[in-house]
Amino acid sequence: MSKNIRVLLPEEEIAQRIAQMGQQITEDYKGESVFLVCTLRGSCFFACDLAKRIDLPLTLDFVKASSYGSGTASSGKVKFDLDVELSMEGRHVIIVDDIVDSGHTLQALLSLFKDRGAKSVRVATLLDKPDRREVDVAVDYVGFAVPNLFVIGYGLDFDQKYRNLPYIGVLESD
Repeated sequence: MSKNIRVLLPEEEIAQRIAQMGQQITEDYKGESVFLVCTLRGSCFFACDLAKRIDLPLTLDFVKASSYGSGTASSGKVKFDLDVELSMEGRHVIIVDDIVDSGHTLQALLSLFKDRGAKSVRVATLLDKPDRREVDVAVDYVGFAVPNLFVIGYGLDFDQKYRNLPYIGVLESD
């Protein structure tokens, strides 16, 4: 069985939307600094591009958390493999995620970061799948709402492949 990739969101459209998101964050936090927390692995491409479009002092750190394990459906239990190293006490934290799906991981991160004394915690995601939401989480900055398709590229993978595609695609079987 061979696979084809159908382009869902071209590179140019992604770049334009990330620039708009960066401008909005810059306006929303004017005169402040922000602390971006990149969720690994998928959001690293998005987080770097977004950071370059935010015209404010910022700090970047990383967290690796998942509610999926090796499956394709959320287990509902969040596992942390890597935690942020920098203190977020009194800081404006923006969780930068590649895709918001079930909401379990994001809900855990929001709660954890608020408990650690963040001044505020918001979420920026490249992709949002509202049809898959299992828990109610607020997403403040959304690149694109997408249908319930398995998407790849721009950091998103299938079996650790396709992350380096410069666009968002859908893997289709022949």
